[in-house]
Amino acid sequence: MNTESTGSPGNNTARYKAKRDAIINIASMLFDRSGIKGTMLCTIAKEVGLNTNSITYYFKKKEDLAFECLMHTVKTFERITEVAEKEKTSREKIKCFIREFFRITTESALGNHPRIMAFRDAKELGDPYTKIVFDAYTSMFKRVRGLMIEGEVTPKNKVILSLRTHFILTQTHWARIWMDSYGVYNHERILFYVTDIILNGLAAENFNLEQIELSSQIREFHIPKSPNQDFLTAAINLINEFGYGGASIDRISASLGVTKGSFYHHIPKREDLFAECIERTQFAVRKIQKLADEESRNGLGKLVSISRALIKLHLSEQCQLLRVSAWSETLDFSKFHEKIELLREFSQNLNDLLATGMMDGSIRPTHQSIAAMMIIGVINSALSLNKWVPGARNMDIDLLYVKLIYCGLFSE
Repeated sequence: MNTESTGSPGNNTARYKAKRDAIINIASMLFDRSGIKGTMLCTIAKEVGLNTNSITYYFKKKEDLAFECLMHTVKTFERITEVAEKEKTSREKIKCFIREFFRITTESALGNHPRIMAFRDAKELGDPYTKIVFDAYTSMFKRVRGLMIEGEVTPKNKVILSLRTHFILTQTHWARIWMDSYGVYNHERILFYVTDIILNGLAAENFNLEQIELSSQIREFHIPKSPNQDFLTAAINLINEFGYGGASIDRISASLGVTKGSFYHHIPKREDLFAECIERTQFAVRKIQKLADEESRNGLGKLVSISRALIKLHLSEQCQLLRVSAWSETLDFSKFHEKIELLREFSQNLNDLLATGMMDGSIRPTHQSIAAMMIIGVINSALSLNKWVPGARNMDIDLLYVKLIYCGLFSE
């Protein structure tokens, strides 16, 4: 008798679940890397060791699989929150939340728990999937926010609570990406630094961020208008929301109400437009860093200036920059390799300013590389602030948001 094909129902159920989890694990990784639109079901099947027909036994179509990956992510954060809710104070609850997140991330790296994935292009699924996912995410967001509620919730502190919640969720998601370069057995050490930075911030105790005003040069900085400005803006918005795979010529043209012929009349190839998006971002990031570096300020002052200026550009009426995590997500890395070195360059410059701040006493001693990646996470996540903090554009939101990384999660 072949026990693999005629085993007990319990064994079959366990085997089915194990294979289903393996599919979700690989699919989440590929969806994160290439986007839902840019990932084929046959590619997922090959990575799992199945043919396409076999994978449809578990998930009838790609949209079903992507939906399950996203719902698995929501449920994972729900379980993390449930554990954290047992702690007594907000500070202890957040410490527990981060610790539990790292535990599950480590389990995923070791193959003992399906990976989670970003929600970036959940809209690609369309309804009813998208509505169910966003309803579930909203419910989870409110529950995580509840970890930090002490006393009465007012309209004013609700904004701060939502900022803190967005900060925690985006920092943990971003950590999944940059932690890969450290190796799984360093997770415990990374946890220590991440928790310390989230709770206590980067700034030394005697520095007040409200006193660090943006210079006139940075406030007046603008990116020169491109001859292809409308196409450029449409492409940047779509890349930021859906990734490079989701920024198709059809979608770019439709968002502007023009034909594909009109697109090709102005731009010979989509790659040319993508290259201009990267060049535009590269110009702005380097120019802002140069302006900040020319200021007679300490390391903290320069870091705050750079962070606030880039967040302001992200939150402008027509988003002018690619999100940081898109700098290394191009479909063909080799075509943009030199330009995508910007991410490494930017990270290194932040490292240098952190070292300067530690030397002049404006920055607390900490792990420079981890702190740099967390600053990048703050800048990156500012793009979606408007979704989770209503009216963000009408507030001094750039200062309120950077205070979380520089002064700590519970700073007033």
